[in-house]
Amino acid sequence: MFKLDKNSYGTLAVVFVVAAIFIYAVFRLVDIVWLKWFLICFAWLFCIWQLYFFRIPKRNPVGSDTIVTSAADGKVVIVDEFFEDEYLKRPCKRVCVYMDFFDVHANYWPVSGEVTYYCYHPGKHLLAFKPKASEDNEHASSCIRTESGSEVFFKQLAGTFARRIVNYSKPGLKVRAGEQCGIIKFGSRLDMFLPLDADIKVKIGDRVLACETIIAQIR
Repeated sequence: MFKLDKNSYGTLAVVFVVAAIFIYAVFRLVDIVWLKWFLICFAWLFCIWQLYFFRIPKRNPVGSDTIVTSAADGKVVIVDEFFEDEYLKRPCKRVCVYMDFFDVHANYWPVSGEVTYYCYHPGKHLLAFKPKASEDNEHASSCIRTESGSEVFFKQLAGTFARRIVNYSKPGLKVRAGEQCGIIKFGSRLDMFLPLDADIKVKIGDRVLACETIIAQIR
C-alpha cells in the first residue's frame, strides 16, 4: 500500500475536475461509440497514473550518518568527480539519478545529520538528463552535515515538464536518512555530491530505490 504526497492534493484535485469536465464533454459531443469509450478510458487511465505518480510508497530505510542512500527512485546516469561550486567549493564525487514519468517522485534525506544550507534557484527547463541541466535548470540545493563532519550536498532538478519543486530543508533542521524531504513534480533529476573519499556503491545504468539502495559509504 502507499499514501499520497500531502503537497499534491491540489494538483490531483485539478486533474480530477478537468477529467470530469472532459468526460462530460465527450458524452455530450462524441457520437462515435468506440471513440467515445476510448477517450473516456484514456481520461480515467490518466487519473490513475496521476495517483500512482504522486504516491509515497512504504520503504525500509537502511541509511545512517555513514551510509548514504539514494534520495530518489530512478536510473543512475552520471557517476564522476565534479567541482561543486555553489556551496562546498571543492571537488566531489557526483552521482546523478534520473526519474522518468513512472518513477516515484518523492525525495528522501540521503543521510542522517543536520541541514546546513538550502537555496532555491529559478531557471530553465531543459531535458533533465542533459549535463547542463544541473547548472541551468530550476533547482533546489540542500546540504547535510553528519555527526562526524562529512557533508552531503544534493540538488533537486526540475525537468522539461516539471514546474514545482517542494523541499523541507531549513538550516539547523535535524534529519534522518529515509524520511521524506520533498517532491519534484514530473520528469526530473537528483544530483548528489559526496566527499572524494566516499566509497561509491553504484554505477551508471543501475536502477535505484530511494531509502533502500546504498549509494555510498562515508566516514
